[in-house]
Amino acid sequence: MRLEFLGTGGFHPNERRHTACLMFPEIGLIFDAGTSAFRIPARLKTDSVDIYLSHAHLDRVAGLTFLLTPMLAGTLSVRLIGKPKTLNAVREHLLDRHLFPIEPPYEYIELENEMEVGDKGRLTHVPLKHPGGSVGYRIDWPDRSLAYITDTVTDGSYTEFLQGVDVL
Repeated sequence: MRLEFLGTGGFHPNERRHTACLMFPEIGLIFDAGTSAFRIPARLKTDSVDIYLSHAHLDRVAGLTFLLTPMLAGTLSVRLIGKPKTLNAVREHLLDRHLFPIEPPYEYIELENEMEVGDKGRLTHVPLKHPGGSVGYRIDWPDRSLAYITDTVTDGSYTEFLQGVDVL
């Protein structure tokens, strides 16, 4: 299974990098949807994606608007997964009819304590210290693990959560 870093920057994109979006194309699993999300359809190996949002700052969600065309064409279905306040912020602010006149047909899923993902993976999460809040994710497969920790400070509160992870 391949992990693609579609964007790794924060705050604003620039000539060298776009804002955060990490993707497992073979299973349609994505972390955040920054400005690099326009790259998703060309690289995707599935007809649906699960996008796990760390938080609702624009550098993590702006790219959600780039997925409208393949969704309306019927070639892509998207589930947005996150904390209720993150999902509400996307619905009420990013996709406000005055800013974005067509509501994409997203399925909104509230993040559970533990979720099954991809090929026998178990996704867990931890709160991170960040203005407005953020979520760090970890996926454990039988033979490997990955943690997605972003926009936070190292204060030791999630050290145990990261213990033994293969990719950080």
